[in-house]
Amino acid sequence: MEKVVGVRFKKAGKIYYFSPGELVLTTGDHVVVETARGLEYGTVVVAPKMVSPEEVVSPLKNVVRKATEQDKNVHDENKKREKEAFKICQQKIQEHNLPMKLVDVEYTFDVSKIIFFFTAEGRVDFRDLVKDLAAVFRTRIELRQIGVRDEAKMLGGLGSCGRILCCHTILGDFQPVSIRMAKQQNLSLNPTKISGICGRLMCCLKFESDDYDTKVVDEEEDFIDEEIGDIDLYKE
Repeated sequence: MEKVVGVRFKKAGKIYYFSPGELVLTTGDHVVVETARGLEYGTVVVAPKMVSPEEVVSPLKNVVRKATEQDKNVHDENKKREKEAFKICQQKIQEHNLPMKLVDVEYTFDVSKIIFFFTAEGRVDFRDLVKDLAAVFRTRIELRQIGVRDEAKMLGGLGSCGRILCCHTILGDFQPVSIRMAKQQNLSLNPTKISGICGRLMCCLKFESDDYDTKVVDEEEDFIDEEIGDIDLYKE
């Protein structure tokens, strides 16, 4: 058995597991951990527990330390830098007239890399943009293209229910959602009524699907799939 602790780096982000070593940690503690892209600042959301080796993704990286007040100040300063980096990158995108939409910017805790998240209709040649950004920030630059669901998760917003988007508040990972779930729940198959602001089927269709009878009549399914078009399944 191995001892692990669950850490999140963003609100409603994916939970990653690390070895706490001899550190005494509890839910809500802020920690500095070792990741594939360097040191990161996160929050403990799963208290230390024992799991079998089969449940661990090797190699299991370590919690370096419980965050200090200085670490918190560095994290807060990085958040301020991200806002400034966002403005600069937007300006550079306009100068290069690139068909892309900047969504978010993220500094690694040790400021060894800046990651710019963007959406675009297709592939974008951003090599010149990277050169310009590297010249300004003098650190490693990564531009990462994301899908519309990830964009909604990062930006947030209100769903048709009037509440803040589930993906922005409680969903760590996206679950597959199909038109079959809407049929099980006797919902309208009008795409505008069963789609979220991202244009994909609403994640909440998954929440109640297990409580409905799984036997679904497949008649007229070809017609329904044709009518719904490309939102019948999450494919990203």
